[in-house]
Amino acid sequence: MNKHLNKMMIISGILIVIGLLFLSLGYTNIRNITFILATIVAIGPILVRAYNALMVKSFSIELLISIAVIAAMFIQEYTEAAVVTFLFLFGAYLEKRTLEKTSQSIQSLLEMEPMVAYKWIDGEEVEVDVDDVEIGDHLIIRPGSQVPVDGVVVKGSAQLNEAAITGESVLSHKTAKDEVYSGTIIESGYIEIEATKIGADSTFSKIIELVETATSSKSPTEKFLNTFAQYYTPAVVILSIIVYFITKDVHLAITFLVIACPGALIIGAPVAYVAGLGNASKKGVLIKGGAVIDQFAKVKTVIFDKTGTLTEGKPSVTRIHSFTDIREDDLLRDVAAVERVSEHHLGRTIVDEAVKRGLDINMPVSEMTAIKARGVSGILRDANYLIGNERLMTENNIQITDDTLELYENEQKLGQTVMFISKNGMVVGLISIMDKIKSDAKETIDYLKSQGVKKIVILTGDNYFAAQKVSEILGIDEFHAELLPEDKLNYIENEQKTNPTLMVGDGINDAPALAMSDVGLAIGHKGTDIAMETADVVLMGEKLRHAAYGFALSKQTFNVMIQNTAIALLTVVLLLFGVIYGYIHLASGMLIHELSILIVILNAMRLMRYKDREISHKNVEFTKDTLA
Repeated sequence: MNKHLNKMMIISGILIVIGLLFLSLGYTNIRNITFILATIVAIGPILVRAYNALMVKSFSIELLISIAVIAAMFIQEYTEAAVVTFLFLFGAYLEKRTLEKTSQSIQSLLEMEPMVAYKWIDGEEVEVDVDDVEIGDHLIIRPGSQVPVDGVVVKGSAQLNEAAITGESVLSHKTAKDEVYSGTIIESGYIEIEATKIGADSTFSKIIELVETATSSKSPTEKFLNTFAQYYTPAVVILSIIVYFITKDVHLAITFLVIACPGALIIGAPVAYVAGLGNASKKGVLIKGGAVIDQFAKVKTVIFDKTGTLTEGKPSVTRIHSFTDIREDDLLRDVAAVERVSEHHLGRTIVDEAVKRGLDINMPVSEMTAIKARGVSGILRDANYLIGNERLMTENNIQITDDTLELYENEQKLGQTVMFISKNGMVVGLISIMDKIKSDAKETIDYLKSQGVKKIVILTGDNYFAAQKVSEILGIDEFHAELLPEDKLNYIENEQKTNPTLMVGDGINDAPALAMSDVGLAIGHKGTDIAMETADVVLMGEKLRHAAYGFALSKQTFNVMIQNTAIALLTVVLLLFGVIYGYIHLASGMLIHELSILIVILNAMRLMRYKDREISHKNVEFTKDTLA
């Protein structure tokens, strides 16, 4: 509702008040003139919107109101014509104001988009438009400033508020080689960064695009209601004509036309979804539209990947076992050199450990190959290396001694992931790696169960004992370990036959499973590119409990949508009976109609105050002590 419409509403209201004053003084004719003027002023915007809708073959509420008001004027019901048009404009004004309030979380997010950047040009600091930043530019960011694009810190250190990305107000310390994301704010410190992602590819731009798409997309419920309105509106016109021919009562037919308007029915669902999506975005939970909310709310089975989802995803090397005269550091160096080709988190862990120990891993390795779901291979100093799980050894006919197998199983029983090291067809060592369970994993599992989830499952490619230990600690109902990606897909497909499923993963390795499940939820902005393309829900932070928050909020949003639909239908039914029995007239019917719209909007606004205060905070860490 623009300023012009607001002025029309105010002028109409003033004319109605003047008309009532003249009526009290006994000047009926002047009263009629002021009411006619009030109607003409107010009906103008309504007629324009009705005409525009007709031009696109849409039967709008404005069309019903226009027909009813013109008919009321024809039968000289000037008072009711004026009151109806004023109430409609006033209701539209209240509707817009409350809708703006409902979507304020989304609007505030859009207003946070970085606009300028400061970069070094020929040794000088120059302010430039953020759209003019290019990959590789050297940017300066001072306290209180926004990070304009994604980048890597090349100088300085700072405390960053990443709430715009993750929904968490806890400050994050950034120093050299750390990644920073557009839209985050430096609270203290000073950094210089090298731009790595700009424009539409930056994290904050992707978030805005996702939120805008989510709020504009329609759920099946919304689509049904919009289609229903297209048939319902002309049906009401026809029924009002039938009412007139049956009763010969023009006033009754006009009243029927007004009170049958489906205003609350049309607005009830969209406003609930907008409020729910806005609340979720504040927590860094990006839900891709109302259709996802509907599916999310119906989930009965939640499936978790283990590493990087239930665990921190920051494993460390705990033990290196050498079965020959090769020193531990030398064995680690050779393994890390071959593992450089791997993108798997375990391979990166080995490389990081070697670097941390100051080992030179930049040795020439030929025929380096990453073997899916098994490990890596390569030739180093004319020796053939295979590094990976037991399946890799078996498939390559590499013998494992009983002593080695016993050590391997004992390490696994401690909850560790163990990798075999084979050199020239013989196992020469083992590397044990361990991760921590996320501190909020237990509370998340408990909360999901309290919200009606029937079954919680772990699907992982990790070893049986590690998966078993995590399941025991967290109270998981079922786990399946040592799975290939296709095994996960088969499990999800079978589970979907009985229960709607939610797959929770890191958005990188679990993309196929995220895509197949009824709802895919990716955790962590580090996998943003793949996560946003594949998952239905993206958590921009690392807090697992936000997954439970998104689920609970979706259920509440779906319930509010159902409540609003019920309120709208009940209002129409009650008004119809009121008209039939003579209790409801044109003006009073319009007033109740507008009140019903306001009620469904206010009901939806409760979603803006929804919080995850029900979630407890029981921290459980996956350490050597908890695994023993």
